[in-house]
Amino acid sequence: MAGIVVIGAGQAAASLVAKLRTEGFTGAITVIGEEPLAPYQRPPLSKQYLLKEMELERLFLRSAAFYDEQKITLRLGDPVTAIDRAGKTVTVGGSAVPYDQLALATGALPRRLPAAIGGDLEGVYTVRTLADVDAMAPEFQPSRRLLVIGGGYIGLEAAAVAAKLGLEVTLVEMAPRILQRVAATETSDFFRATHRAHGVTLREGTGLERLTGEGRVRGARFTDGTEMAVDFVIVGIGITPDTRLAEAAGLAIDNGIATDAQGRTSDPAIWAAGDCASFPAGAGRLRLESVGNAIDMGELVARNMLGAAQDYVPKPWFWSDQYDVKLQIAGLNTGYDTIVARDDGTAGAARSVSFWYYGGGRLLAVDAMNDPRAYMIGKRLIEAGKTPDPAVVADPAADLKALLKA
Repeated sequence: MAGIVVIGAGQAAASLVAKLRTEGFTGAITVIGEEPLAPYQRPPLSKQYLLKEMELERLFLRSAAFYDEQKITLRLGDPVTAIDRAGKTVTVGGSAVPYDQLALATGALPRRLPAAIGGDLEGVYTVRTLADVDAMAPEFQPSRRLLVIGGGYIGLEAAAVAAKLGLEVTLVEMAPRILQRVAATETSDFFRATHRAHGVTLREGTGLERLTGEGRVRGARFTDGTEMAVDFVIVGIGITPDTRLAEAAGLAIDNGIATDAQGRTSDPAIWAAGDCASFPAGAGRLRLESVGNAIDMGELVARNMLGAAQDYVPKPWFWSDQYDVKLQIAGLNTGYDTIVARDDGTAGAARSVSFWYYGGGRLLAVDAMNDPRAYMIGKRLIEAGKTPDPAVVADPAADLKALLKA
């Protein structure tokens, strides 16, 4: 038997292969990764790792001994170049690797600026891989001028790290406000105030016209006609699912590699999980970019490869660390029409606040800043399909835990 082959060596892949073994699969497992590294955590790269608060070894999801003990073969630093669905093989380094079942955990690619507006200049970085962060690390010197392009979580996290390290940070966001695509105005307001308190210059409603410089970036020109000098640039304008191999192999693509409710692609022998995969949700399809989804979907696909025939029921959760603020998000806020704030009234960095999203009278999501209790209870309520009285949520004296018993 050829066994199971997994393309991609990130969180989804690591979760999938570990679950295969715990579920009793004894056949061959091969993980093929483009990077020359065993599966590692990505979220700490641009935070604890860049701040030198986390060593390289702590990034790895499993020790090297784990893969040896579990008889999982890692083929790293050599990308898959083709999938032969008819022959059930993948091409790696000019050789064909056979499979009985194949899982695609190819993740996502960072969006880059076009070369025509300076995106290929030296000193322009994206944040996705360990190599990306190692390349930009020497740039983080006090008083240097950093331009961050994009006011989503990646851009804001990069700005926070740079500000903590003493750089002069300017962040531009083309939309009218930071976090516009993913959060309510109230959450945007909270983080705008937080960044400004740390000296970051935020320019919302401002687009980039082009980066300037000969060979290396030296400046930026914006759509409002203003210009600024910069020492380096971080581009945080989102990611796109890595569907290149799947498309070339003729698999169905729909906001990522399209799977059925169990994680199976349009080829019954091929599965997909994590950032690269979209799955049925209501009347449409959903693709989640999070560690939680990578773990849960990876484990589900592993069980279904072994015949479990279980549908994926996502339990979305996300987080972001900026300065001393820990943001925890439960649920999806799509379709909200009301925001209920729960605020402890504390001023400054110690403030604990959460914003509860309601849509059509139903609790959809919670953004909790330095409020793990609100996050945990909100998450449990959402997963249980319960909707608490907004008046109770808004009362800081009310016992949130009692809502779980209602």
